Amino acid sequence: MAATTSLGSTAGPAESAPPRRRANPLRHLPAYSFVAPFFLVFGIFGLYPLAYTFWVSLHHWDRLTGDAGFAGLDNFRELLADPDFYTATFNTFSIFLLSTAPQLLVALGVGWLLDRRLRARTTWRALVLVPQYVSVVAVALVFSQLFGRDFGIVNRALEQLGLIGDPIDWAADTWSSHLAISFMVMWRWTGYNALIYLAAMQAVPRELYESAMVDGAGRLLTFRRITLPAIRPTVLFTVVISTIGGLQLFAEPMLFDQQGNAEGGTEHQFQTLTLMLYKYGFINNDAGYASAVSWVLFLLIAVVATANALLVRRSGR
Repeated sequence: MAATTSLGSTAGPAESAPPRRRANPLRHLPAYSFVAPFFLVFGIFGLYPLAYTFWVSLHHWDRLTGDAGFAGLDNFRELLADPDFYTATFNTFSIFLLSTAPQLLVALGVGWLLDRRLRARTTWRALVLVPQYVSVVAVALVFSQLFGRDFGIVNRALEQLGLIGDPIDWAADTWSSHLAISFMVMWRWTGYNALIYLAAMQAVPRELYESAMVDGAGRLLTFRRITLPAIRPTVLFTVVISTIGGLQLFAEPMLFDQQGNAEGGTEHQFQTLTLMLYKYGFINNDAGYASAVSWVLFLLIAVVATANALLVRRSGR
């Protein structure tokens, strides 16, 4: 007998639910096929070299003769006990901090100036990229002459201003060499980052600026309260990319050294970790030790880039 509900209606036999359609595992195949080339290229040229480098770091491996036996973690233990490793690490972080932080701040200011209504602003924006057109070899040659001890323009200018007495041997001292290389890096990459910031600033809605001007906000307050929050993702991007590039610095210190032997000066005063890697891998042909250096550098870059990203996000909050 059919049961009666509280509303007085009679409930009929339970209706069977419609059968669920089985998900077709091939329906996402076209989408995966479009992104597959990226992962294939990344696996061949990214993951495989990374894994193979770690395998080489666990062996006594000569670059010319090949594998000479399993070493375990001996290369890493030797590296952590090497005073040159800590000198190169200090030099790397010192040059990175001296060049990256001022570079991004100046690039932010240049991008803000280029975002204003200027005469011939297209020409100014093109001129900002001029350092990118110049070969790094030519840049190093020019800056080596600028920071020369006897006939360098920088020493001559400092002498005329009365700031120094004797000429500075920029390549002989730790801090002077770091400053010279940092100026070289800043000259090359400031304009590049400025154009990235400019592109982000031009995407900010102009109505926000007009409202701020109506409320009486000045240019600096508008920049701090509207522009910076709006381009925060771009700032985060440039911080991470600059961190990766700054800790992998190779060409500038290599060409700044007149000897060209990857020693970074007579006392390794500006030898970076990449110079140390090049020295052991391509001059001493010790591929196992060089691979250990590369893996430690990889871990350092990952940690510092993550820390920088977290700091930028926290400061934005």
